[in-house]
Amino acid sequence: MIKLNALRILFALLLTCTCGYSYAQIQEISISQPSNIQSSFQFIADTSSKLLIDNILTIPDKQWQTELSGSTNFGITTAPYWLRFNLKNTTEDSLILIAALDYSQLDDVIFYEFMGVNKLRELATGDTRPFYPRDVDHPIMSLRIKIEPDQVKTIYIRIQTDGSMILPLRILPENLFFSEAAKEQKLHFFYFGCLTVIILINFAVFLTLREKLYLFYALAIAGYLLFFTSISGYSFQHLYPQYPIVHERALLISMPLLAFFSVLFCREFLHTKKHSPKLDIALRAMMYFEVFNFFSALFLSYNTAIMISAISALFFFSILFVAGPISWAAGKRAGIFFTAAWTPLTVGVLATAGRSLGFFPENFMTQYAMQIGSGLEAFILTLALADRLYREREDKIEAQADSLRKEKARHIAQRSLAEAMVLDPNTRLPNRNRFEWMVNKQIQQNPNGRYLIGVTRITRIDEINRTLGLTRSERLLKHIAKQMTELAKNIPSVHKIVDTSGREERVYQISGDCFGVLINSNALRNNFDDIKETLKKICEPVVLDNLAIDLHPKFGVAAYPNHGENAAVLIRNAHVGMEIAPHTMQEVGFYSEDYDIYSESRLTLMSDLREALLNNQTELYYQPKVNLITGEIIGLEALIRWHHPERGRVFPDEFIPLAEETGLITIITKWAFEQGIKDLASLLVEYPKLNVSINISARDLIYEDISTIVHTTLKRYQVDPTCLIIELTETAAMEDPISSLITLKELSDTGIKISIDDFGSGYSSLSYLKQLPATEIKLDRSLLIDVCSSESSKVIVATAINMAHSLGYKLVAEGIEDEESAILLKEMGCDMLQGFWLCHPLPMDKLKPWLKEYRNIF
Repeated sequence: MIKLNALRILFALLLTCTCGYSYAQIQEISISQPSNIQSSFQFIADTSSKLLIDNILTIPDKQWQTELSGSTNFGITTAPYWLRFNLKNTTEDSLILIAALDYSQLDDVIFYEFMGVNKLRELATGDTRPFYPRDVDHPIMSLRIKIEPDQVKTIYIRIQTDGSMILPLRILPENLFFSEAAKEQKLHFFYFGCLTVIILINFAVFLTLREKLYLFYALAIAGYLLFFTSISGYSFQHLYPQYPIVHERALLISMPLLAFFSVLFCREFLHTKKHSPKLDIALRAMMYFEVFNFFSALFLSYNTAIMISAISALFFFSILFVAGPISWAAGKRAGIFFTAAWTPLTVGVLATAGRSLGFFPENFMTQYAMQIGSGLEAFILTLALADRLYREREDKIEAQADSLRKEKARHIAQRSLAEAMVLDPNTRLPNRNRFEWMVNKQIQQNPNGRYLIGVTRITRIDEINRTLGLTRSERLLKHIAKQMTELAKNIPSVHKIVDTSGREERVYQISGDCFGVLINSNALRNNFDDIKETLKKICEPVVLDNLAIDLHPKFGVAAYPNHGENAAVLIRNAHVGMEIAPHTMQEVGFYSEDYDIYSESRLTLMSDLREALLNNQTELYYQPKVNLITGEIIGLEALIRWHHPERGRVFPDEFIPLAEETGLITIITKWAFEQGIKDLASLLVEYPKLNVSINISARDLIYEDISTIVHTTLKRYQVDPTCLIIELTETAAMEDPISSLITLKELSDTGIKISIDDFGSGYSSLSYLKQLPATEIKLDRSLLIDVCSSESSKVIVATAINMAHSLGYKLVAEGIEDEESAILLKEMGCDMLQGFWLCHPLPMDKLKPWLKEYRNIF
């Protein structure tokens, strides 16, 4: 009991001392130096919220508490507080002072000005009242006071607010107040201007790039701008001064807006959907909550809305505070920037919240902590976006450079392939197709001109090849090509063109041992001396490795327009003329229809072929095609064979060209489809993966009923169209490009596959070939014959394979006659091959046993 009484006495003494310290007479501020007024005041809490000024005047002095610093923070409270202080002018001048509560978010503020017991003025202001009229045109609550020398005035202030009760009292001379206010406004508007510039820049970037990231960032910064202009009171002052309810709601809706778009920006900037799924779920939940917060700010009471916003802010800043480190830990560069940007803003928010709750004192840092933090955040994120733009630009430049490199490589490959199609790989002379193109073009340009087609054949080249070997033979041909090119330069009548690479073309290599030139007869003017001298030099022995080799060349000539109207006919007739030339050296054989032994034979042969087709004297042989990857037989090429009752075996090279010229080729094609599809139907029973390839010609492509014939035959034998491959040469497709393309697309649309045969032997437009609905390319055997021994051939074949694959084609190598070539082609990535090494063409009765006995050769 003694101890308890002692404690009570001690508590009473402490309470007495405390009360004695807190209670005092009315605080008087003596003004002797107007530029340096030390503010202080007394205050009392109106817990009943019912006290009026008359009641306040009767409250004893001992119930008032003193705040000597002139600034205090009561935290969040709805109870009104009363302040009072005396102003005494001890100067000799009349003064105009501004008493200002330097906090713009006070809802209800009433100033009372007394002199003695007489009330001089009463001014009601605050955020819940229209902005005007106010004593001072400024967002903070202030009173203008005029005080004469030796005059004493008492100021009472009633303050009530739903938010934080922060009461920083400042008393300044009017001129000094406006000077400091101007400086403060400059800082505010510099900050607002920076935010506006960031908004405009990012919106402009969004309009340019159409990337949502920059729109979200611009809208998030717009939310910050609305929040800070509202919380500082400037939007109330300048935008809607007569509508305090708008000011109240603008502040409330600014918080969910800035949070919603900040979350959207965070998701887009950090790619959380891809790299941090769990974080992305939390951010999406935050977005839904901010939508609810937005409608709460519009329709719920201020206290309820501010409570929801406080909860939102807690989760919002917490989630975005950890979002950066999570992305940083995941290895995202953007996470570093986001962490660096969000940290100062979070610190600023905590400082502002601590100031509002009364934990931190009222000073410059706590007053402007959030603005400083948000400014740093905006600056760092702007740097991050600039870094992102720079990196995207670098990535685009790198992608463009890579695209250019690929395009350059593709161009080089196409040029190499184009050269392979028009140039001989050994001598680098333009080939027969180029020669035909040049001659036809010249005839088209000058149809009334007169020209000679001259051909030269080195008759001993096969003997030289067998004797000295392929390598020496190639060197010899290079030497001959160079010699002929130099000699042709000295003959003015030899026609010359310049190709796209700037190379002059005079001499053409029609075949391995045959060369051709075009001579302008009008320029020749019956003066053959230059030509005779040239022929004499060509007939001289060539020295190779100390060996003098006789070439025994033969010469033939055909004249335009007497002996033909196009290059193919003229070249053919020049060859005929070469065959009927005298056997003496330097003699030239001129074509003569009287000595053309092939004309009568052609007529007879075509008549016999028509009869053979009607009497089933022709037969299809099949050459297997192997898949180089799996080693399986996946297809057959149908090849027509004809055994003539009198002439014996007639090779396709003899009658197919004649059939094309006479139009009989369409009958052959109909017969081939009928027989080939019929045979395929019987093979598919045991070999369901097989397909058959059937060749068609240029005439077939312009034959109107070709599609109907093929589909009717497939339907009759119940064969799926995907099991049929139609082969055509690239030159055949170029003869009538428009009609050919229409027919091939009609066939392809039903599932029939298209193959380009003898690729590389002709001169075609690659841009046109790309339009063909082909699925495979068959590389001509002339490009493959020396693929193992010639590096240039390897380069050409590799280029063709790579180009075919890049264009989506399968590549078939045909005419393969040895295992070494087969293995090399497999290593080079070729898809399929066929040739004598795999199997000779077989009739149906021998093909079936061969297929049963076949074993994977790889």
